[in-house]
Amino acid sequence: MGGMRIAFGLLTFVTFGMIIGALFQLAFIRRLEESSGIPQWVDDKEAVVLRLGILKPEVLSWSPRIIVFHNFLSMEECDYLRAVAHPRLQISTVVDTKTGKGIKSDVRTSSGMFLSPEERKYPIIQAIERRIAVYSQIPEENGELIQVLRYEKGQFYRAHHDYFSDTFNLKRGGQRVATILMYLSDNVEGGETYFPMAGSGECTCGAKTIKGLCVKPVKGDAVLFWSMGLDGQSDMNSLHGGCEVLAGEKWSATKWMRQRATN
Repeated sequence: MGGMRIAFGLLTFVTFGMIIGALFQLAFIRRLEESSGIPQWVDDKEAVVLRLGILKPEVLSWSPRIIVFHNFLSMEECDYLRAVAHPRLQISTVVDTKTGKGIKSDVRTSSGMFLSPEERKYPIIQAIERRIAVYSQIPEENGELIQVLRYEKGQFYRAHHDYFSDTFNLKRGGQRVATILMYLSDNVEGGETYFPMAGSGECTCGAKTIKGLCVKPVKGDAVLFWSMGLDGQSDMNSLHGGCEVLAGEKWSATKWMRQRATN
């Protein structure tokens, strides 16, 4: 009889121990779950600026290096950039390899504008600039001014490299190291960003099937890719372009980053 009481007591003790252990484990898991979401950082301004717990990186290619950051911009930030840019849009230009100046070309059929140095000091722009610097690991001062672009139906940007082939543009900040392209609108048919030398498969570019890798424009997402390889040389595989827009308007914001400070 005494043995049964001891056994019952031990069983009860073990059962309660398991229950308490399970509760502790659940509490630990709960803390982990909370640490992966934004509610814990509501009062952490830096975490809010960096969109921790919301932003999700996806590596698409290592050669060339391409990363998509889902939810990089908030919907409000997208709408803000569009509103600031809309009244000041002009026909886009390309860089003349001989003079380094912008010229009109049928290679690029969008309209766009650059934010001013004064606008770069605005809180929303500062937040975006800070986010770009952290996730690209390139100092803010190495970045050019953000350019906002609009592609309407039938407009496109033929394949090109972002690095310079002239000496004029290298004088201020050196070569372009990387580019981040942020999408500002939804409900766009076509308008993909394509990398013809990335991957070995095929993708849909506008109404065409092409070789390479295509990124569909999704409002708030951003594509970060490098124009220079790890060896410090220009990466020819970073060739990219904008597919033809079939319906709707494609809005985007581009920031190029240099080897040195651009100021």
